[in-house]
Amino acid sequence: MSSAEQYVRTEYPVIDSDPHFSRVVRYMRGSDYVAWGTLTASGPGLLLALERIRPAAGPKGINFALGVATAMGFMGGFLYSYQNSSLRFWGWDENSREQAMNKTEMEKRAAAGLPAYGVPTMDEAAQASAARNSKYAAVKFSAIPWFNTTNHKYHLSESTSNDANSDK
Repeated sequence: MSSAEQYVRTEYPVIDSDPHFSRVVRYMRGSDYVAWGTLTASGPGLLLALERIRPAAGPKGINFALGVATAMGFMGGFLYSYQNSSLRFWGWDENSREQAMNKTEMEKRAAAGLPAYGVPTMDEAAQASAARNSKYAAVKFSAIPWFNTTNHKYHLSESTSNDANSDK
């Protein structure tokens, strides 16, 4: 990244500005799974409630609609839970549990001699491009669901040396 990269000041410590997809899912809390399940069930639940009020189809006609409503609820619930988990990584929401998990994970990786954020498999330009495209992408889920699925070195966190950017 360039030295002009903005560092967002937050109330809570930033754990990772561009967490990998698997880390976001691994760090999900029980409340995230409850929200995911609730949103999954609310799609067909709402459809059945509306069907009781004003039937639109016979008993066979609603099966497909229930399947679609369940799938949409599942996907919407996942995106909502993923975004909540991402907000904690970015320090936009309370993240003491995630800080402890991150500290343990990073200590284990350092003890094993592994890079903190995984081994990059792309060249420098591709890593920078991937980081620019996926950083804070969970905020833009309404436009397109985009996840960080690459290992790169462009992670801005409280533990990252950030002296060049903090003056700007």
